[in-house]
Amino acid sequence: MKYPITRNEKYDFLGQSYASVYPNLHKYPATMLPQIGIELLKEFNIQEGVLLDPYCGSGSSFASALECGIHQMFGFDINPLAVLISSVKFTKLSINQIITAKLRLREAVFEFVKDENNLHQLPLPTLTNAEFWFSNVVLNNLNILKHFIYQIEYKELRNFFLVPFSETVRECSYTRNNEFKLFKMKAEDILQFNPDVFGVFFKKLNDVIRTYENVYLPKLNENTSITVNHAAFKGTNETFDVVLTSPPYGDSRTTVAYGQFSTLSNEWTGITYARKIDSLLMGGTKTKQLYQKGLLADYILNIAKEDPKRALEVAAFYEDLEKSISEVAQSMRKGGKAIYVVGNRTVKGIQLPTDQFIAEKFEENNLHHVVTYERALTNKSMPSKNSPTNKTGKTVNTMLFEYIVVCEK
Repeated sequence: MKYPITRNEKYDFLGQSYASVYPNLHKYPATMLPQIGIELLKEFNIQEGVLLDPYCGSGSSFASALECGIHQMFGFDINPLAVLISSVKFTKLSINQIITAKLRLREAVFEFVKDENNLHQLPLPTLTNAEFWFSNVVLNNLNILKHFIYQIEYKELRNFFLVPFSETVRECSYTRNNEFKLFKMKAEDILQFNPDVFGVFFKKLNDVIRTYENVYLPKLNENTSITVNHAAFKGTNETFDVVLTSPPYGDSRTTVAYGQFSTLSNEWTGITYARKIDSLLMGGTKTKQLYQKGLLADYILNIAKEDPKRALEVAAFYEDLEKSISEVAQSMRKGGKAIYVVGNRTVKGIQLPTDQFIAEKFEENNLHHVVTYERALTNKSMPSKNSPTNKTGKTVNTMLFEYIVVCEK
């Protein structure tokens, strides 16, 4: 069965970015525009209840829900950096407390660096190929910042400071900052690269404070409860009235590399498995057989004719997505809406109908398909073209549209 698709230009949001309504506290790949979620919740008159985002990333769905009057939410994500960003955005803190901690931190850092002998008191953290990604000066200065940030006893306040610290780690490393994957700068660029770690950090900290104070804090009242879990969603004791989410387009290795983007930040904050995160996400575990159920079976079979290994990678992702949809469906209340904003990726020249797959799997789990909208993909931070053949100049469009799939239990 093919589920009908309605082109809906209202959801294109041409010329708008994430920052148009809810500027993020930290860069993050492939974030859903909060404007989309706001408009969807309004269209379906969802103004209350409990919301779930099973792949919450940096928290776009929570921003949307707060704007529409929903105050109880649960999010799940395997990536520690995503959990950090989401948690900080939606945890209520005193601005005076933040400012006081900033002044103490600044004073402690600059008193410490006055004596060069102090540098040898701090053991460097365990980082993979540290000198490949950082100069010695940057390593030492990041280590000083980390040392004093971790002396902030109150965990929620400490996490607030770790957000600009994470951004500083990435900006002061030898990574090419316009990439989500880990690529090193050219040698000639490194020769001229001498970042002021402390200057970068305190500027980013001021930016985070300003955005938090003006955008997020005013939305957090005494009734707001947003719980962000560092885990894959496997069902909870809670049941949900609405699911609003934007799942990954495919396995992280070949689409959006969430783990690679987050690796350096996660390692600096003590995540020992930082370089394995992409393998833990959907499609990260290999499968030995092709996906053979429903409307997707023929598409994967056609990929297998071109590249059997690639077809198995694609199959692994859809197996995991199917299991996740089943868990989500079982956790929903009768009458609840599941709203998935998805992209249909292209593999070996074959566009995979992820929107159709999601509708099909929800219908198999006692929901019915309400509508699928097509929106132009004009404002998401990801490449619109790639080179699957790795031949110079030979590229294909990876994604020009997104699909908003709405189902009801």
